[in-house]
Amino acid sequence: MLSLKLPQLFDIHQVPKVFREDSIISGYRHPQSSAMDCVLSSFQMNNETINIWTHFLPTWYFVWRFLALCSTMNFLNDSYTWPLLVYMLLICIYPFTSSCAHTFSSMSAESRHICYFFDYGALSLYSLGCAISYGYYVMPDCWVNSWLHQHFVLIAIGNSLFCTSMSCYSRFVELQFPKRSKALRTGAFVVPFIFDTVPLFYRASICFWGGGTPSDALSSHCYHLLFAFLTCFLFTAHLPERLAPGRFDYIGTSRSSAAQDVQVNGRVLDQLQQAAVDVLDDHPLLGLPLPAAVHQQVHLLGAGPGPLQLPALRDAFNGLLG
Repeated sequence: MLSLKLPQLFDIHQVPKVFREDSIISGYRHPQSSAMDCVLSSFQMNNETINIWTHFLPTWYFVWRFLALCSTMNFLNDSYTWPLLVYMLLICIYPFTSSCAHTFSSMSAESRHICYFFDYGALSLYSLGCAISYGYYVMPDCWVNSWLHQHFVLIAIGNSLFCTSMSCYSRFVELQFPKRSKALRTGAFVVPFIFDTVPLFYRASICFWGGGTPSDALSSHCYHLLFAFLTCFLFTAHLPERLAPGRFDYIGTSRSSAAQDVQVNGRVLDQLQQAAVDVLDDHPLLGLPLPAAVHQQVHLLGAGPGPLQLPALRDAFNGLLG
C-alpha cells in the first residue's frame, strides 16, 4: 500500500537567508525540496499553504466564469468583446501562475527566484488586462481620441515590462539592500495600478465634485480601491506579523492576509463587471455620459469594423451577476 510522508518543516534559523520572510519564524519548507515534496507540502499547514490555495481555488472559479461567457458571446467575430476576452484570459492565468510559484519556490534558491519572476510577470499581465478593459470600456467621453486614449494600452504595456523588470531586479539586491528592494517592488506594483485606474479616478472625481449621480457600482469601486490601499499598506508594513513575530506564521500574514486575497482574487472579476456596466447601460455606473466610441464601430489591433452587440454583452453579464 502506497504511503506518503509529509515533508518536514523548519524554523527561520534553519533555512538560508534567501528563503526567510520578515517576522515569519516557523513553517518553512526544506530549501532543497523535490517537486513531489512541494506538491505534498500544499496539503500540510506551513507558511505558504494559505498563499497556494487562495490562488489555486479562485483560478477555477474564474475559468468557470470564462466558460460561461464563451457560451453566450461571439469572441471570435465580435471585435467589441476582445478587451473582455483578453481580461478574462489574464485573470485565469494570474492566480494559477502565482499558485504554482508559491508551490515550487522551495526547490532551490535559483528556482525560488525563477518562480517569483513568473509570479511578478503574471501580476503585470493582470494589470495590463485591467488597463485594456478600462481603456476601452471606462475612458471618459472627453478623453476619447485624445493622445492618452490612443496610447493608453501602449503605455500600459511599457509599464508592465518595466515594472516586471524592476520587481525581478529587486530580488537580486534583497539581501544587501532590503529597504531598496522593498521600495522597488512596491513601486512596481503601485505605478501600474495608479496609471491603469486614471480613467476611473477621473470619472469618480467628476461624480463627486462635478454634479454626477452616485450609484451602487461607484460604491463597489470605492470598496475595491479601499482594499487596494489596505493591501499596499499591509504589504509594505509587514503587519500584523511584525507586531507579534511567530504568531502569524501560518495564517494572517501580510503575504496571505484575507484583505490581500480579497483584493487580488475576490474582487478581480468585479472590476470587469463594473467596468462593463459603463457600456451595457445608457445610465453608466458613475452617472456620466457614455464614451462616444462605444456607440461606434470598434477597431482593435487593426481589426475590421464589426457591429456592437450590446444585448449579447448585457445578457452575458446578467448571467454572471446572477
